[in-house]
Amino acid sequence: MRTQVGIIGAGPAGLMLSHLLHLQGIETIVIEKRSREEIEGTIRAGVLEQGTVDLLNASGVGERMLKEGHIHQGIELQFNGNRHRINMEELTGGKKITVYAQHEVIKDLVAARVQAGGKIIFNADHVSLHDIETEEPKIRFEKEGMGNEIVCDFIAGCDGFHGPSRQAIPNIIRTEKQKVYPFGWLGILAETPPVNPELIYTNHERGFALISTRSPEVQRHYLQVDPNDDIKNWSDDRIWTELHARVDSEDGFKMKEGPIIQKNIVSMRSFVCETMQHGRLFIAGDAAHIVPPTGAKGLNLAISDVYVLSNGLLQFYQSGKKEILDQYSEICLRRIWKAQRFSYWMTTMLHRDVNHSSYEYQIQLAELDYVTSSIAASTSLAENYVGLPFEIPGYNFKMNSASLSV
Repeated sequence: MRTQVGIIGAGPAGLMLSHLLHLQGIETIVIEKRSREEIEGTIRAGVLEQGTVDLLNASGVGERMLKEGHIHQGIELQFNGNRHRINMEELTGGKKITVYAQHEVIKDLVAARVQAGGKIIFNADHVSLHDIETEEPKIRFEKEGMGNEIVCDFIAGCDGFHGPSRQAIPNIIRTEKQKVYPFGWLGILAETPPVNPELIYTNHERGFALISTRSPEVQRHYLQVDPNDDIKNWSDDRIWTELHARVDSEDGFKMKEGPIIQKNIVSMRSFVCETMQHGRLFIAGDAAHIVPPTGAKGLNLAISDVYVLSNGLLQFYQSGKKEILDQYSEICLRRIWKAQRFSYWMTTMLHRDVNHSSYEYQIQLAELDYVTSSIAASTSLAENYVGLPFEIPGYNFKMNSASLSV
């Protein structure tokens, strides 16, 4: 097989890249180790930044998101038993967030690629990368026991943290930076009506809690727990008791209970790979970086990565120039590290660390008090939460439903 851009991974990064390149007449083949049913059925949360929403809409895949997504103008921070609203729309000149699950974004992108006749190869086993330092890099994989090879101009590694793409970058030029947090999140899906119009982030002496929305019938909530705890130790009654203790507030607000249809515990960490490119290989999304979910940046960083990469590839195929591609890592990492900073700040401000002294806990509360009482601090939080701009220094790219243009 031969294509212009071979894409490994059918997550948000890989599918969005394939879709954006298709709009420019650039051919791609996407290979994915899982089945279509699995990638569309793996339930993942999703808080979409304004820039992500704008790009999905401009590229023609935002119709269902606009109908079914929940637009939030603000968030609420709760501490000392009281809630304080951050009006993000007001503080950022009209920018908002949209709560729309990641697997729903994937469904929309897969449907768009299938409708356009795009090639997505599911259930691809034993994927490997070859000749990435040449002008004809190759992707090899097995499908139903048969060996296959894709010859490309470029490879986009969008295959997540455990995929082979990042490992194909030689250790001598690849630096990996990581922080593991001493707490995890117990996440539940519960069949209840919405608890609150907007997300509630709670700092409580018993630990962090997040109250979110999913649909009119199903909600998503999180509790800070020991990352090594066993989900079997958490009965439904224990979960609701803990949510009541951390979230019920002095103004009479109380959690709404209902059947819990899913629950699991995940650890939390931050990770960045430098560099994000080598030869004709470019990595994006979770293959290059992981953020704790507190700042809601994971999917959005994946989309901003492929925004840069798609423009770089467009420049190459239109003019033969590689100015953007040559700067891909530098451009992306500037935004990535700002998102890492924000996610780290939100995480450390809101979670109760067992290693904290009473002094350090009081500093957390003082930080929350400052953020909710200072216009400057509230604006900083709002600007980062709704998303920093998608930028490529020196260029002014604009998206419409048919094309990218300089």
